[in-house]
Amino acid sequence: MPKHFRQSHRNESALLRVVGFWSLAAAVINVTIGGSIFALPGTLAASMGAAASMAFLIGAMLFVPIVFCFAAVGSHITSTGGPYSYVNAAFGRFPGFVIAAIFWISNVAGSGGLAAALADQLSFQVPQLAEPVPRALFFLAVYGTLVALNVRGIRIGAAAVVAFALAKIIPLALLAIIGSRFVRFENLQVHQFPSWASIGSSLILVMFAYSGIETALVPSGEVKNSVRVVPRAAFVGVGIVIALYIGVQAVAQGALGPALAGNSAPLAALTELIVPAGGGLLILTATVSLVGCMQGELLGSSRLLFALARDGYLPAPLAEVSDRYRVPVKAIVAHALCALILAVVGSFTTLALVSGGAFCFVYIGVCAAAWRLQYTRAGGGEVPLRLRGGPLMPAIGILGLLAILTTLKRPEWIAIGCALFAACVLYASTRQSREH
Repeated sequence: MPKHFRQSHRNESALLRVVGFWSLAAAVINVTIGGSIFALPGTLAASMGAAASMAFLIGAMLFVPIVFCFAAVGSHITSTGGPYSYVNAAFGRFPGFVIAAIFWISNVAGSGGLAAALADQLSFQVPQLAEPVPRALFFLAVYGTLVALNVRGIRIGAAAVVAFALAKIIPLALLAIIGSRFVRFENLQVHQFPSWASIGSSLILVMFAYSGIETALVPSGEVKNSVRVVPRAAFVGVGIVIALYIGVQAVAQGALGPALAGNSAPLAALTELIVPAGGGLLILTATVSLVGCMQGELLGSSRLLFALARDGYLPAPLAEVSDRYRVPVKAIVAHALCALILAVVGSFTTLALVSGGAFCFVYIGVCAAAWRLQYTRAGGGEVPLRLRGGPLMPAIGILGLLAILTTLKRPEWIAIGCALFAACVLYASTRQSREH
């Protein structure tokens, strides 16, 4: 492990390691399940017909090798930073910083996009939220509440994550279980196999839907016994997400049939079929899901700012840990403020464009780091998770991600290119201060 990495954790010991297995597994679930599950079934059905559930199954087969890489490298590197710390430890400062910059830009844009989507959804019930001033005040209230939760300590933040995860899982699981009574098996019969183009475009959406583990693992410096907890929490959290996505898609397809294709609110239609006039319950669930995802994203991404400040890339105050609650308060506030500004000035589509695709580079970096670090030992002398087959699992993950990158369009490449350019400029501008 590079010497610079071992010596840079100036404020790492000030953090409390109190996040256990269930809290971390809940974090994976909470950050992964956002708003896509409420719209994606209709989109996939329009592209793949009755075979739409296969997209989640094939996507899971592509995503599982990536999860193995996260679990393995996360059991090696137990400090705060997630993908940034993994790549930094494996390949050095510059690659680590580039991954961190792309990662943070993607996350803060994604958070702003979630907030915009939340306001758009609620504006159907509260039309005033479509107007600029009430909309901005709404964003301020949401982010202010999330900041208030997070600055009071990792225990409160982790407890909120668990609560949000349960508030998502229970209604969606009940919807799938109860909805299975309305399934007509003829709606699940595949009469025509979808084209490769349809499968490819659907897999991109599915991989985006499965993403989230990278943010959940950033606060590893606050996890109890990361060597053991991180792999188990990663597998369980992602396993629950995959089961839920496949179950909801299959039930929606079986119950709604051809009416599912292109439906912009498929789970609302499924709820209305099961419980007439029950659409309000789904709106509440979707609201909780979006806010919960924003909470998990704030908890994780603020620690990325902390890690970058800890290592000298950002102003030192962002690495300060409060004496009372032992959390990086200034980093939490800074990240929430940036996301708030983006939510006010941007739209969901624009912010999703900035966020989309960038995570592929983060995942490629993590897969490569997992291969590079798999024969090193974790802190405390414990034996971390090793990938069977040597480079096989990272190679599968990287090849799958490269295939996804070939499908990105020009605007997405421009957004990613701008993020890379900004990262290089910031790295160069902070070089002198880091050397002194």
